[in-house]
Amino acid sequence: MTETLYARAILFDMDGTLVDSTPVVEMVWRLFADAHGVDADEILASSHGVKAIDTIRKHAPQIDADAAAADLAAFEIGQNDGIVEIAGAAAFVRAIPEGGYAVVTSAPRELALVRLQLCDIPVPAVVVGAEDVEHGKPNPDPYLTAATALGIAPEDCVVFEDAPAGIRSGLAAGMRVVVVGDSADEVTEGLLRIRDYNSARITTADDDAFVVVLG
Repeated sequence: MTETLYARAILFDMDGTLVDSTPVVEMVWRLFADAHGVDADEILASSHGVKAIDTIRKHAPQIDADAAAADLAAFEIGQNDGIVEIAGAAAFVRAIPEGGYAVVTSAPRELALVRLQLCDIPVPAVVVGAEDVEHGKPNPDPYLTAATALGIAPEDCVVFEDAPAGIRSGLAAGMRVVVVGDSADEVTEGLLRIRDYNSARITTADDDAFVVVLG
């Protein structure tokens, strides 16, 4: 079944949505858990799509979260083995009209740029990273910040997300959300979904919008 969405901008999460960094992310959090005596599985069950500093505050409140988050980012930026694009992501992004997309990630900006470039995904003019918002996902602030930077109304944006926190963030921002991958809970019910970008394409429209075709 084919679905179409009219949009003036697409806002992408990064990890799990444009790039698959699962091996690195799991390795980093397991090392962190071992170092601080916390349960790695509990961290991994709730950290996806959330700023590292918020995860640290939740699971290791006894340590300096700012310093720990900075240390994690510095370490993670050099860990690139096994990071690949989500199938078809680079080609899909290249088909979007110039100025028509942004990346909205809970990762630090520098880490986001490294991973996008590693996977040959074009870096947009607007990248909203962890340091750009006080209140990260699942709050609406990250996606609203990107829409404002693009000069596009929230209702004219389509969000591509894979994590529950990010899906909630996009919906709270008043945007339409497409789920990438197999994340499923009560918030994803009724949302459009793709496994990867081989089942999605961009076509142009007569006005300043474009069409996202799924399926």
